[in-house]
Amino acid sequence: MKKGLTILFSIIISLSCEDAIDVDLPEIETRLVVDGLVRVDKSQEFVDVKIKLKETSNFFEENQPTQAESVLIYYGVPTGGGLFDNLSFSYLVEKDEGSGIYVPNLEQDSIRTAYVEPGVVFILQITHKEKRYFAQTEYVPTVPIDDLKQGDDTLFDDEATEIIVTFTDNSEQDDFYVFDFMNSEFQTVEDEFFQGQQFEFSYFTDQKLETGQDITVSILGATEDFYNYMDLVLEQTENNNGVFQTPVATVRGNVFDITGLDNIDLFDNVERPNDYALGYFAMVQEYTAILTIE
Repeated sequence: MKKGLTILFSIIISLSCEDAIDVDLPEIETRLVVDGLVRVDKSQEFVDVKIKLKETSNFFEENQPTQAESVLIYYGVPTGGGLFDNLSFSYLVEKDEGSGIYVPNLEQDSIRTAYVEPGVVFILQITHKEKRYFAQTEYVPTVPIDDLKQGDDTLFDDEATEIIVTFTDNSEQDDFYVFDFMNSEFQTVEDEFFQGQQFEFSYFTDQKLETGQDITVSILGATEDFYNYMDLVLEQTENNNGVFQTPVATVRGNVFDITGLDNIDLFDNVERPNDYALGYFAMVQEYTAILTIE
Protein backbone atom coordinates (compact mmCIF):
# COMPACT_ATOMS: atom_id res chain seq x y z
CA MET A 1 0.00 0.00 0.00
CA LYS A 2 2.80 2.40 0.92
CA LYS A 3 4.59 1.52 -2.33
CA GLY A 4 1.44 2.28 -4.34
CA LEU A 5 0.97 5.65 -2.64
CA THR A 6 4.62 6.52 -3.33
CA ILE A 7 4.23 5.75 -7.04
CA LEU A 8 0.97 7.75 -7.26
CA PHE A 9 2.58 10.71 -5.47
CA SER A 10 5.53 10.61 -7.87
CA ILE A 11 3.23 10.63 -10.90
CA ILE A 12 1.29 13.64 -9.56
CA ILE A 13 4.51 15.54 -8.91
CA SER A 14 5.87 14.80 -12.40
CA LEU A 15 2.63 15.88 -14.08
CA SER A 16 2.41 19.11 -12.11
CA CYS A 17 5.92 20.23 -13.01
CA GLU A 18 6.38 22.16 -16.27
CA ASP A 19 9.79 22.96 -17.62
CA ALA A 20 10.24 26.38 -19.19
CA ILE A 21 11.69 25.98 -22.68
CA ASP A 22 13.58 28.85 -24.19
CA VAL A 23 13.28 28.87 -27.97
CA ASP A 24 16.06 30.61 -29.83
CA LEU A 25 14.32 32.42 -32.67
CA PRO A 26 16.41 33.16 -35.74
CA GLU A 27 17.46 36.75 -36.14
CA ILE A 28 15.58 38.32 -39.02
CA GLU A 29 16.83 41.26 -41.02
CA THR A 30 14.32 44.04 -40.49
CA ARG A 31 12.66 45.71 -43.45
CA LEU A 32 11.00 49.04 -43.94
CA VAL A 33 7.21 48.78 -44.31
CA VAL A 34 5.53 51.52 -46.36
CA ASP A 35 1.77 52.14 -46.26
CA GLY A 36 1.66 54.62 -49.12
CA LEU A 37 -1.96 54.32 -50.23
CA VAL A 38 -2.93 57.94 -50.95
CA ARG A 39 -6.65 58.52 -51.54
CA VAL A 40 -7.63 61.50 -53.67
CA ASP A 41 -10.98 63.21 -53.08
CA LYS A 42 -11.41 65.56 -56.04
CA SER A 43 -14.01 67.61 -54.13
CA GLN A 44 -11.27 68.79 -51.74
CA GLU A 45 -8.66 71.47 -52.46
CA PHE A 46 -5.71 69.39 -51.27
CA VAL A 47 -4.83 65.70 -51.29
CA ASP A 48 -4.83 64.09 -47.84
CA VAL A 49 -1.29 62.70 -47.99
CA LYS A 50 -0.26 60.33 -45.20
CA ILE A 51 2.73 58.03 -45.69
CA LYS A 52 2.95 55.55 -42.82
CA LEU A 53 6.32 53.96 -42.06
CA LYS A 54 6.93 50.93 -39.89
CA GLU A 55 9.71 48.41 -39.47
CA THR A 56 9.36 44.65 -39.33
CA SER A 57 10.06 43.00 -35.99
CA ASN A 58 10.83 39.55 -34.68
CA PHE A 59 8.28 36.78 -34.29
CA PHE A 60 5.30 37.41 -31.98
CA GLU A 61 5.86 41.19 -32.06
CA GLU A 62 3.92 43.86 -33.92
CA ASN A 63 5.61 46.05 -36.47
CA GLN A 64 6.58 49.35 -34.86
CA PRO A 65 6.53 52.91 -36.27
CA THR A 66 9.90 54.07 -37.52
CA GLN A 67 11.41 57.43 -38.38
CA ALA A 68 13.00 58.43 -41.68
CA GLU A 69 15.72 60.96 -42.36
CA SER A 70 13.68 62.37 -45.24
CA VAL A 71 10.43 61.70 -47.13
CA LEU A 72 9.74 63.44 -50.44
CA ILE A 73 7.10 63.17 -53.16
CA TYR A 74 7.72 64.79 -56.54
CA TYR A 75 5.37 64.67 -59.48
CA GLY A 76 4.75 65.82 -63.02
CA VAL A 77 4.11 64.61 -66.56
CA PRO A 78 7.06 62.53 -67.85
CA THR A 79 8.56 63.71 -71.13
CA GLY A 80 11.15 60.94 -71.50
CA GLY A 81 14.72 60.46 -70.43
CA GLY A 82 13.84 60.89 -66.77
CA LEU A 83 12.57 64.43 -67.38
CA PHE A 84 9.22 65.86 -66.27
CA ASP A 85 7.02 68.71 -67.38
CA ASN A 86 5.80 71.01 -64.57
CA LEU A 87 7.77 69.13 -61.91
CA SER A 88 6.59 69.86 -58.36
CA PHE A 89 7.81 68.79 -54.93
CA SER A 90 6.11 67.93 -51.64
CA TYR A 91 8.33 67.63 -48.56
CA LEU A 92 6.90 65.51 -45.75
CA VAL A 93 7.58 65.57 -42.02
CA GLU A 94 6.50 63.33 -39.16
CA LYS A 95 3.02 64.38 -38.02
CA ASP A 96 3.54 63.50 -34.34
CA GLU A 97 6.84 62.47 -32.80
CA GLY A 98 7.18 58.69 -32.84
CA SER A 99 4.04 58.12 -34.98
CA GLY A 100 5.84 57.17 -38.19
CA ILE A 101 3.14 59.08 -40.13
CA TYR A 102 4.50 61.61 -42.62
CA VAL A 103 2.44 64.53 -43.97
CA PRO A 104 3.22 67.67 -46.02
CA ASN A 105 5.43 70.06 -44.06
CA LEU A 106 3.68 73.31 -44.98
CA GLU A 107 0.68 74.35 -47.07
CA GLN A 108 3.08 75.09 -49.90
CA ASP A 109 4.10 71.41 -49.77
CA SER A 110 0.50 70.19 -50.01
CA ILE A 111 -0.59 68.65 -53.31
CA ARG A 112 -3.55 70.40 -54.92
CA THR A 113 -6.15 68.02 -56.32
CA ALA A 114 -6.37 70.23 -59.43
CA TYR A 115 -2.86 69.04 -60.33
CA VAL A 116 -3.74 65.36 -59.91
CA GLU A 117 -4.86 64.12 -63.31
CA PRO A 118 -4.39 61.00 -65.48
CA GLY A 119 -0.91 60.95 -66.95
CA VAL A 120 0.68 62.58 -63.89
CA VAL A 121 3.37 60.37 -62.35
CA PHE A 122 4.20 60.51 -58.63
CA ILE A 123 7.54 59.42 -57.19
CA LEU A 124 8.13 58.72 -53.51
CA GLN A 125 11.68 58.90 -52.16
CA ILE A 126 12.53 57.87 -48.61
CA THR A 127 15.84 57.92 -46.79
CA HIS A 128 15.70 55.52 -43.84
CA LYS A 129 18.69 54.43 -41.81
CA GLU A 130 21.03 55.70 -44.53
CA LYS A 131 19.25 53.66 -47.21
CA ARG A 132 17.38 55.27 -50.10
CA TYR A 133 14.05 53.92 -51.31
CA PHE A 134 12.16 54.75 -54.49
CA ALA A 135 8.58 54.10 -55.63
CA GLN A 136 6.80 55.31 -58.74
CA THR A 137 3.09 55.32 -59.56
CA GLU A 138 0.63 56.99 -61.90
CA TYR A 139 -2.56 58.61 -60.68
CA VAL A 140 -5.63 56.45 -61.38
CA PRO A 141 -9.18 57.86 -61.46
CA THR A 142 -12.26 55.77 -60.74
CA VAL A 143 -16.07 55.87 -60.98
CA PRO A 144 -18.59 56.58 -58.19
CA ILE A 145 -20.73 53.99 -56.44
CA ASP A 146 -24.24 53.93 -57.94
CA ASP A 147 -25.99 52.15 -55.10
CA LEU A 148 -25.19 50.59 -51.74
CA LYS A 149 -27.65 48.43 -49.83
CA GLN A 150 -27.88 45.64 -47.27
CA GLY A 151 -28.87 42.17 -48.45
CA ASP A 152 -30.44 39.16 -46.73
CA ASP A 153 -28.34 36.34 -48.18
CA THR A 154 -25.71 34.45 -46.20
CA LEU A 155 -22.51 32.74 -47.28
CA PHE A 156 -20.96 30.34 -44.77
CA ASP A 157 -21.67 32.23 -41.57
CA ASP A 158 -25.32 32.88 -40.76
CA GLU A 159 -24.26 35.95 -38.77
CA ALA A 160 -22.42 37.53 -41.71
CA THR A 161 -23.85 40.73 -43.17
CA GLU A 162 -24.33 41.04 -46.94
CA ILE A 163 -23.40 44.38 -48.49
CA ILE A 164 -24.53 44.85 -52.11
CA VAL A 165 -22.49 47.32 -54.20
CA THR A 166 -23.51 48.65 -57.63
CA PHE A 167 -21.33 50.76 -59.93
CA THR A 168 -20.99 51.51 -63.65
CA ASP A 169 -17.69 50.74 -65.37
CA ASN A 170 -15.89 53.15 -67.69
CA SER A 171 -16.26 51.78 -71.24
CA GLU A 172 -13.22 53.58 -72.67
CA GLN A 173 -10.50 51.49 -71.01
CA ASP A 174 -9.66 48.39 -69.01
CA ASP A 175 -10.26 49.23 -65.38
CA PHE A 176 -9.17 47.79 -62.05
CA TYR A 177 -10.83 48.53 -58.72
CA VAL A 178 -10.09 48.05 -55.02
CA PHE A 179 -13.07 48.27 -52.65
CA ASP A 180 -12.53 49.17 -49.01
CA PHE A 181 -15.21 48.13 -46.55
CA MET A 182 -15.07 50.03 -43.25
CA ASN A 183 -11.38 50.92 -43.66
CA SER A 184 -10.34 47.39 -42.84
CA GLU A 185 -11.60 44.86 -45.39
CA PHE A 186 -10.68 44.94 -49.07
CA GLN A 187 -11.97 43.36 -52.27
CA THR A 188 -10.42 43.53 -55.75
CA VAL A 189 -12.53 43.70 -58.94
CA GLU A 190 -11.60 44.00 -62.63
CA ASP A 191 -13.91 44.79 -65.54
CA GLU A 192 -12.94 41.91 -67.85
CA PHE A 193 -16.51 40.55 -68.05
CA PHE A 194 -18.59 43.73 -67.68
CA GLN A 195 -16.66 46.48 -69.44
CA GLY A 196 -18.78 49.60 -69.85
CA GLN A 197 -21.72 48.05 -68.03
CA GLN A 198 -23.33 48.44 -64.64
CA PHE A 199 -22.14 45.74 -62.28
CA GLU A 200 -23.46 44.52 -58.94
CA PHE A 201 -21.75 42.24 -56.43
CA SER A 202 -22.18 41.12 -52.84
CA TYR A 203 -19.60 41.34 -50.09
CA PHE A 204 -20.06 39.44 -46.84
CA THR A 205 -18.53 40.71 -43.62
CA ASP A 206 -18.44 38.89 -40.29
CA GLN A 207 -17.88 42.09 -38.32
CA LYS A 208 -20.48 42.59 -35.61
CA LEU A 209 -22.60 45.44 -36.93
CA GLU A 210 -25.32 47.08 -34.87
CA THR A 211 -28.71 48.23 -36.12
CA GLY A 212 -28.51 51.92 -36.99
CA GLN A 213 -24.73 51.82 -37.40
CA ASP A 214 -23.33 53.73 -40.39
CA ILE A 215 -20.58 52.01 -42.37
CA THR A 216 -18.44 53.50 -45.13
CA VAL A 217 -17.62 51.72 -48.38
CA SER A 218 -15.00 53.15 -50.75
CA ILE A 219 -14.19 52.45 -54.38
CA LEU A 220 -10.56 53.10 -55.34
CA GLY A 221 -9.01 53.25 -58.77
CA ALA A 222 -6.02 50.96 -59.29
CA THR A 223 -3.27 50.32 -61.79
CA GLU A 224 -2.97 46.72 -62.90
CA ASP A 225 0.17 46.32 -60.78
CA PHE A 226 -1.56 47.66 -57.66
CA TYR A 227 -4.57 45.43 -58.34
CA ASN A 228 -2.29 42.37 -58.63
CA TYR A 229 -0.43 43.32 -55.44
CA MET A 230 -3.65 43.69 -53.45
CA ASP A 231 -5.01 40.46 -54.88
CA LEU A 232 -1.94 38.51 -53.74
CA VAL A 233 -1.89 40.12 -50.29
CA LEU A 234 -5.58 39.36 -49.76
CA GLU A 235 -4.96 35.71 -50.64
CA GLN A 236 -2.26 35.44 -47.99
CA THR A 237 -3.76 37.57 -45.22
CA GLU A 238 -7.45 36.64 -45.61
CA ASN A 239 -8.18 40.32 -44.89
CA ASN A 240 -7.23 40.02 -41.21
CA ASN A 241 -6.41 43.31 -39.45
CA GLY A 242 -5.94 45.23 -42.68
CA VAL A 243 -3.57 44.45 -45.52
CA PHE A 244 -1.07 47.15 -44.57
CA GLN A 245 -0.77 46.10 -40.92
CA THR A 246 1.41 43.04 -41.50
CA PRO A 247 2.47 42.93 -45.16
CA VAL A 248 3.42 39.45 -46.32
CA ALA A 249 7.13 39.13 -46.97
CA THR A 250 6.61 37.05 -50.12
CA VAL A 251 4.50 39.76 -51.80
CA ARG A 252 6.72 42.40 -53.36
CA GLY A 253 5.35 45.90 -53.72
CA ASN A 254 6.73 48.81 -55.74
CA VAL A 255 9.10 50.28 -53.13
CA PHE A 256 12.73 49.48 -53.99
CA ASP A 257 16.05 50.03 -52.28
CA ILE A 258 18.10 52.18 -54.66
CA THR A 259 21.03 52.79 -52.32
CA GLY A 260 24.18 53.14 -54.38
CA LEU A 261 22.45 53.02 -57.76
CA ASP A 262 23.50 55.74 -60.18
CA ASN A 263 21.09 54.75 -62.96
CA ILE A 264 17.43 55.42 -62.23
CA ASP A 265 16.45 52.98 -65.01
CA LEU A 266 17.54 50.18 -62.67
CA PHE A 267 15.17 51.21 -59.87
CA ASP A 268 13.31 47.88 -60.10
CA ASN A 269 16.44 46.12 -58.79
CA VAL A 270 16.52 43.37 -61.40
CA GLU A 271 20.03 42.45 -60.31
CA ARG A 272 19.35 43.07 -56.58
CA PRO A 273 16.29 40.92 -55.81
CA ASN A 274 16.69 41.13 -52.03
CA ASP A 275 16.84 44.93 -51.82
CA TYR A 276 13.32 46.20 -51.29
CA ALA A 277 10.87 47.45 -48.70
CA LEU A 278 7.47 45.94 -47.96
CA GLY A 279 4.25 47.73 -48.82
CA TYR A 280 3.07 49.86 -51.71
CA PHE A 281 2.85 53.46 -52.94
CA ALA A 282 -0.30 54.35 -54.90
CA MET A 283 -2.09 57.59 -55.78
CA VAL A 284 -5.75 56.78 -56.50
CA GLN A 285 -9.09 58.51 -56.70
CA GLU A 286 -11.65 57.52 -54.07
CA TYR A 287 -15.44 57.73 -53.94
CA THR A 288 -17.28 56.77 -50.77
CA ALA A 289 -20.85 55.82 -49.88
CA ILE A 290 -22.50 55.29 -46.49
CA LEU A 291 -24.85 52.45 -45.58
CA THR A 292 -27.00 52.40 -42.44
CA ILE A 293 -27.34 48.89 -41.04
CA GLU A 294 -30.95 47.74 -40.53
